[in-house]
Parts: sequence; C-alpha cells; structure tokens
Amino acid sequence: MEAQYPAHWEADVVLSDGGTAHVRPIRPADADRLRTFYSRLSEESIYFRFFGPRPRLSDREVTRFTNVDYVDRVALIATIGTEMVAVIRYDRIDAEEAEVAFLVEDAHQGRGVASVLLEHLAETARENGIARFVADVLPANQKMMGVLKQAGYTARSRFADGVVRMTLDLTPTETSQEVTASREHRAEARSIERLLTPGSVAVVGAGREPGGVGQTVLRNLLGADFTGPVYPVHREARAVAGVRAYPSVTAIDGEVDLAVLAVPADGVIDVVKECAEKGVRGLIVVSSGFGETGPEGRARQDELVRIARAYGLRVVGPNCLGIANTDPAVRLNATLAATVPGRGRVGFFSQSGALGTALLQRVAQRGMGISSFVSAGNRADVSGNDLLQYWEEDAATDVILLYLESLGNPRKFARLARRISRRKPIVVVKSGGTTQGVPIGHAAQVLGLPDTALSALFEQAGAIRVDDLIQQFDVAQLLAHQPLPAGPRVGLVGNSDALALLAVDACVRAGLEPRPPVNLGARAGAAEFGAALASLLPEVDAAVAIYMPPIPGRAAEVAAELLRVAGEGGKPVLATFEGQLGMPAELRVGAEVPDRGSIPSYAAPEEAVRALAHAVRYARWRERPAGVPVEEPGVDAAAARGLVERLLAAPPGEDPSGGAPPDGVPTTETAETAGTAEAPRTAEAAVTAGEAAERVPSEAEVAELLAYYGLTVWRAEVVASPEAAVDAAERLGWPVVLKAADPEAAKRAGTVRLGLAGPDGVRDAFADLLRQLGPDAVLAVQRMVPQPAVPTVVSVVEDPGFGAVVSFGLGEVTARLLRDEAYRLAPLTREDAAELVESPRAAPLLFGEYGYPPVAVEALEELLVRVGRLADDLPEVAGLDLDPVLVGESEVVVLGARAVLRHPGGPRPDGGPRRLS
Repeated sequence: MEAQYPAHWEADVVLSDGGTAHVRPIRPADADRLRTFYSRLSEESIYFRFFGPRPRLSDREVTRFTNVDYVDRVALIATIGTEMVAVIRYDRIDAEEAEVAFLVEDAHQGRGVASVLLEHLAETARENGIARFVADVLPANQKMMGVLKQAGYTARSRFADGVVRMTLDLTPTETSQEVTASREHRAEARSIERLLTPGSVAVVGAGREPGGVGQTVLRNLLGADFTGPVYPVHREARAVAGVRAYPSVTAIDGEVDLAVLAVPADGVIDVVKECAEKGVRGLIVVSSGFGETGPEGRARQDELVRIARAYGLRVVGPNCLGIANTDPAVRLNATLAATVPGRGRVGFFSQSGALGTALLQRVAQRGMGISSFVSAGNRADVSGNDLLQYWEEDAATDVILLYLESLGNPRKFARLARRISRRKPIVVVKSGGTTQGVPIGHAAQVLGLPDTALSALFEQAGAIRVDDLIQQFDVAQLLAHQPLPAGPRVGLVGNSDALALLAVDACVRAGLEPRPPVNLGARAGAAEFGAALASLLPEVDAAVAIYMPPIPGRAAEVAAELLRVAGEGGKPVLATFEGQLGMPAELRVGAEVPDRGSIPSYAAPEEAVRALAHAVRYARWRERPAGVPVEEPGVDAAAARGLVERLLAAPPGEDPSGGAPPDGVPTTETAETAGTAEAPRTAEAAVTAGEAAERVPSEAEVAELLAYYGLTVWRAEVVASPEAAVDAAERLGWPVVLKAADPEAAKRAGTVRLGLAGPDGVRDAFADLLRQLGPDAVLAVQRMVPQPAVPTVVSVVEDPGFGAVVSFGLGEVTARLLRDEAYRLAPLTREDAAELVESPRAAPLLFGEYGYPPVAVEALEELLVRVGRLADDLPEVAGLDLDPVLVGESEVVVLGARAVLRHPGGPRPDGGPRRLS
C-alpha cells in the first residue's frame, strides 16, 4: 500500500540570511529533481555524504531515496523556486533509533538550511516514536558535525574505524529550545533588515499619470532622496517622473533588492515571478484586491505568499501603505505617504494602510521622529512579530509602537514581548476590543478570549496596552526621551492653580502619589521654575512642569532652565508647555531631531499624568524578577500523558485507566459500590464522549490526572436516597455538605446545605433539596472543610492562538457575575502566580481585609503553578475547571474538578520547529 503523504510536515521557513525556503517530505515525483540537485553538488560534498566518489546516482538509488514510508524511512527536502537545494533523511535502526544524513547544495551552504531541516526531521521522528539519531561522519566533515553539535540536543560522539559516530538524544532540552529561538530571532530580524535597508528599489506600475499609486510611491522615494538607484517599471513609458523606465523587472540592467508592486491584483502573480527571476529579495505590495475583497481575493493572496516564499522573498502587504527608514544612510520612503517624520528613536508598525498616513502625519506634527515604519496591510506574510525581532536588536530604536487589528500568532507575540520588554518598551493599541473580530483579508484567526484576558496577557508580557492612538503617542514621546520613573511619587510645579489641581486629581485616579503642587504664580520666570524644580526632584520619582503664562514672551528662557535642571536631576520630567503637544523645539535636546533628555509636552496636565502612569507601571514590571517556571516536586508528567492518551483512545463507556491510580486519588463511588446513582453530565460538558476528537472524563479520572501533578480533589459521593447520604457521610467523616451534583443546578441559590453533623440533619437536608430542585435532582455528599475559607475558581482553557491560559477568580456570587477574573499564559512562574492571585478586584478578601482572616496565599500560588504546569504539558486538556477551590487559613482544598479533553490536531501556535504561519 502506498504511504500516505504527511502534508502537515510542510512548512515555509526563514533562513539565516533572511531568505525563505519551503520544507516538505520527499515524493516519488521528485526523482528528476533529485538527479538535478545531485548534479550540482561538488565532489567534496558527495564524498562527505557517501564516504567516496559517486559521480551520479543510479536509477535504483534514486527510486530508494524518493520512495519512503514516512514512518521508518523519512526524507525532507528544502526547495527554493522549483529546485531542490537540500535533503535530510533518517532510516530507522530499531524501535527508538534512526540513522540521519543530509546534503546541502554548495551554493546554499552557510544559510542555515541544514539546521532548520534537522529541527523539522527531529519533530517528525518524535512523532514516529524515534528518540535518538545516530550519524556516521568523516572527521574532516566539520560542517555536519557542527550542525549536529549546535542543535542543542544532548549529544555524544565516539571515534572508531576512521569515522566519528555521533548520537543525538531528540528529547527537547532548554538548550535546544534556546538554540531554536535564537536562530529564529536572527533569521527573522535579518529578513526585515533586508527589506528596510535595500541598495536599490524598483517600482512596478509607476505610471505617467499624476496621482497614480505607483507614481506616488516613486515620487516619495525620490523626494526622500533615497541613497540607491530607483527603477520605474512600466510596459510602455520610456521615463516616469524624469527617471528612465524599464518594460519589465528582468529588463533592469542593475541589481534590484526591493520591489514595490502597484499593479492590478490580477497581474501581481506574474510580476512576483519576474522578481524571483531577477533575484529580488523583498516585495511591498501596495495593490488592493486581495483578501479584503472576499474568497476569490483571499485565494489570490494565498497564492501570492506561496509563490513569493517559494522563491525566497518576504512580502509586506498586500493592501498596505508601504515602509520607511529614516536612517541617513538609506533615506527610504517607499510609502504612499508624502509626509514621513524625521529621524527619531521610535519604531512604528501599523496594520492599517489608510490609517497609516494619518498616523505618520500625527507623529510628524508632534516633532517626534521615527527610526522606521512598516504598514503591513493584510499582513499576509510580514507581521508585527517579525518587526519585534528586528527592532529588538536595532540600535536606532528605543521604543516600539504597534497598532494591531489582529494577532496572527498571539503565543509567539507574548514570548517575544516578554523578552523584548525587558530592554525596550512596547506600546500597543489593539483594536476590536468589543468584538475581538479580525478585519476581512487578514491572515489571522478570531481570538476566543475576552478582551480583559487579552489585556492581562499583554500585561504579563510587559507590553503597555493603551486605549487609543493619542495615548500611544503620549506614552511614546515620554519613553523615547526621558528616563523611567523609579516609583509613583509625582511632583507638580507650575503657574496655574487650576491646572495643578487637575493634575493632582489625575494622579490620584491613576494610582500615583502626588505631592502638594508648588504654585509659582502667573509672573514666574526661568529662575523661579528652575529653583522650584531643582528642590522638588530629589523628593519625587517624576515631575510635571506646567507653564501657561498669561502673557507669552519668556518661553525660551523657561524651557532652557527646565532642560538644565531635568538633565541634572536624572528623573523624568514632563510638561504642559504653553499647551503645545509633542516635542517643542524649545524643549529639545539636539537640533532638528529630539534626542534623549528632551522634555515632552502635553496639551493638558491630565494627559501628561496619564502617560506617566503607564510609564510607572511599566517600570514596576521591569523591576520585578523575570522568573522561570520551577519544577514542583511530586509531578509525574509521563504518567499524566499516558492517562490522557488512554482516555482519548478509549471507546465510550470503556474504563481506560489501565491500572491503579496514584496514591491519594479518590475513587468516585458508583451506584454498584455505594448504592448511588451516577450523576448526569452537565449541559456544557455534554459533548459526545465517544467522539474521537473529544472526551469528557469522569470526576474520578480528572482527580487521577490532577494527582499526577500533586493536586488532590476531595471525594464527593453521589447519592440517590436519604439513607445512602447518611452512609456516605459515615464513610467520609462528619460534618458533611449535601449539595446539587449537577454544576448547572448548583448555580442556583440555596443548593448547598452546610455543616450537617448527624443523620437527622442529612435526612432533613435531603428532603429539603428535593423539594427545591425537584424529585429527579441528583445530590452529592462531601466532607466539610473544617475551617473558614474563601471560595475561589481556577480554570484552564486551551486557546487556539495563545495556547494554555490559566484564569483565577473568587467564587463569591458577585465576583462571578462581574467576571472578576485574572489571566496568565501557562506555564506560570512563581511571580506569575502571585500576580494572578493579586489581580482580581476582590483579591483583598484573601489578604485579611474587610473582616476576612488572612488565608494560605502561598499554598494557593503553589496550586496555580501546578495547574499551569499541567496545562503547559498537556495541550489535550482543552478545558479544566477547579470549582470551588476553598482557601483556608492553613490549606487549600479542591472540592470539584471537571475537564474536557481534545486531540490538539498539531503543535501549539508557537510550538514545534521554526515555520512561517
């Protein structure tokens, strides 16, 4: 039987020099492609692979190499365009070991092809149950040994009979994951650098008619005085805007690094192929008519990206404004915007093309300046995550601004932001908060989490989320030019009582600590402002200067004094300076472009305070330890995985346990063992347990799963009669609780009877609950927690974009109704768990306020860390609810646990080997 082709192994990848390639399994139809590839190899490459000369491959060898079973024999190839440029393969030796070998065409060696192929082959091997690779390598083949050693896996080598045998343990390690992330970072940063620093630009579709899209881009390139040659491409014109034109990209007599495509959508694919033939390295597609127009346009968009990536090109757009780089060595304005701000310290990413023009104008009006700008449009290829990788290392960028309409890989964004925010602030505006929708045409999925969760996850990653673009620029001009505040103490100095009082109110609302404002009077000049600010700064963490003179005239003197004192004080100083907005020339350090130390001005002091509050929270986040997930004792992840796999594989109704549960796991009593009736499934969990993709385990099975992570669920016995309830209470120990067993029924008021200390109380409570809930109600008995406790709820959801997300809230009715919940991505560090506990508005009830005794917060945090570890280890856990979790003065007790298991259908968005979405 012919082996089934594993299409899910296909991937587009970014190579170390920023180009792209396509990785896929080999097929029998690749026979001629393999022969051609082999013919281009050098004698040395062939010698290292086969340990001797082999001028050509025999037909038998070609058949063997291209016909594999994708299980015991697997080969992956890398292609650029239609040509194979590399191949890697393994052949199984025994159940857990396979021999690995690879070949890279000489012209493409040094581009990181082998390392990315090894990542992908290791993933396929693990999928097929292979734990180790072995490779026999000639001692002179240092390149192959380097690839194997530098992969980050545990490696061993021994020398015998003139050959080095290397063995790689394919279990992912912290080192291998760091290696993968580092290579991804360098490759994606390089791919963006190639776009933003081209040596030459072609504008395809630059017509002679003024106002056309192509001619607009061309004139903006020329107007910015781009430092390289610019080539208009027009099928008929000899010159456009006074510059010689060419009939096609391939007709250009010089090299082309970047091409701007401004042709009708149905002609873009042909131009992309021309660009590939010419050796162009990047594309900006400003043309519309793609995903935003509907299914036909989306198919055209997907084809555009497929072809571009296949030939090694990254794509900005389509339907975008373009890109700009203000570096004097480049001076690139490949956008439709005539106004591009001057040189600055801010990198700016915008998905919207239409909005981008207005945004650039706003930045220019404020006098801020940018380092570079990218409008991604439909973000079919290049995304905000790519730009984060670039700006992280860009010495010209101190602050990163993101205007996001969608998130293509939210989990990757969170990973990158958490790392980058330690060095550079990221200020985000995310639209669609009320709907969480995705604009038509964007290559992204709708987020399943509420907007409050998204804000919490931004906060966890250190990204500063603001409500609108005005706030984004307000915060950016502070972060780009002033130091971070060390705390919340704010000093206010000015010449207006009214404005100072507004600033005080704004500080209190924002959680800052204002000092009594210093009012200098309407006639105060430079000396008074300088002296007051100098005496104030040592006592505060930041200062706001308000200069609104009734009679203008001495602004330059006051500004110079403010700059002098602020520079000597080393603390952030903001101003409301004559109502100006942005970076006034009088308050700049530097001539034309504001440099570090320049003082930002705001139209009103409340706006200055609002920006300062964001900076204070960000500075506080940076001061916290980064934290790393810790290994909790008593965790058996392998056993937990085995249980989940058995549960998902078992037919409905069959016991999948396969053995005794771990010590301490309660076994839910059934009607046969305790004279009780089985509880019905809840409405939300009434997914057919027999479906291959999803299963709702029993409470006992969930308890067993949790026990593998050191978490105990108190046993509850479902009872069908008053006498069965009394018997259960005798077994569990008095006092007990009698409650509705159905979680949906439990949401109704009065469905729990507490503190039942004897048989008569249990019988009376049983009759009372049946009268309230109906004669068919199913009830359960559970031992009562012996101390006062605060009810809480811990949940996990496997989000398609973010992966495993842990939520926490209090179990009080009011807190539930108000959705007073906090969220964090799994796995959780100790710091994450502490923030999760502190974040709900009702959290003071856990810390001894409002008459409640202090509870075991540290034990609650440990529970959250363990739940986070479970969620991160097991993507099959699509949902998990621990409800209620009672937090007492000395212990935490889990009284109820429900879960939904589902086959994930592939690695998480940020999991597995490197690949472009």
